[in-house]
Amino acid sequence: MEIDKPLISILMAVYEPKIEWLREQLLSLNAQTYPHLQLYVRDDCSSAVSFEEIQSCVQDCISAFPVIISRNEKNLGSNKTFERLTTEAVGEYFAYCDQDDVWLPEKLERLQTILSSEKAVLACSDVFVIGREGQVQAKSITQVRPHHRFLSGNDLTDSLIYRNFVIGCTMLMDASVAKQACPFPETMVHDHFLAFYASTKGKVISDPEPLICYRIHGGNQTGVLAKISTKQDYYEKYILLFCERINELSSRFQITELNRAQKWAQARKKNYKRERGGIWGLIKYRQVNLKTSCFEIVALRIPNIFFTFLVKLIQKGKI
Repeated sequence: MEIDKPLISILMAVYEPKIEWLREQLLSLNAQTYPHLQLYVRDDCSSAVSFEEIQSCVQDCISAFPVIISRNEKNLGSNKTFERLTTEAVGEYFAYCDQDDVWLPEKLERLQTILSSEKAVLACSDVFVIGREGQVQAKSITQVRPHHRFLSGNDLTDSLIYRNFVIGCTMLMDASVAKQACPFPETMVHDHFLAFYASTKGKVISDPEPLICYRIHGGNQTGVLAKISTKQDYYEKYILLFCERINELSSRFQITELNRAQKWAQARKKNYKRERGGIWGLIKYRQVNLKTSCFEIVALRIPNIFFTFLVKLIQKGKI
């Protein structure tokens, strides 16, 4: 290792990993061209896969840099597991890692160069999308999620209140900023919050080059309308959770756009419950998110069977 280079710590949270996929992921980490790395692996109390099996897989696959393996005392979920990794790791940069993807060898070297040259606090990239067996299904996440739009710049905070474009497993971040972001809120996935927090501290850069093979296999935690089939699902996971998120962010950050977000959030709740002022509120604040406002005005008033059909089309990227 060239220890004169800044240390990048790779933070990997694992839970019930498929060992074959975990092995592929680890071998791709071991093949990184960046010369100064350290890996932290934290198991979130897997029960179907033993800690010993996870340890053995890590030790068999990683030979190029040091590894620290630990296990939660109880199941915390991915957010809190990544938070623990963030608080305990050392290094100048943190790279957040899932358990079932494959990183291109140049990933960390390229992103570190971007962070350094752009004086940014976070860099991310596009991905190749692969299936369960590793076959390439798309050369960009935008081919399977047509509404995904990558952004770069210094003034992205307002946008990131509403929508996350940073794919967490592609992310490299200034470690000191990541530590400042702790604790992570309960109402946001860790990568969304880290992207939002980074945007309040400086520049965020999206590299248009795919730097990982991102495995979509049906069990992924995130995706367009993931795990939504009924209007009640949508209300709880998209409308109510958004309201709670905005309230939590407002308690921690003094950002003008959060005031408008709160008004839009309340309009969304009223519209779902068919209370007075709901539709008018969505129309008034439609520029916050025009597509979501239009979707909720229409979709939450059609019969459930048609709502479910519409959601399936969106999940498949048909509309």
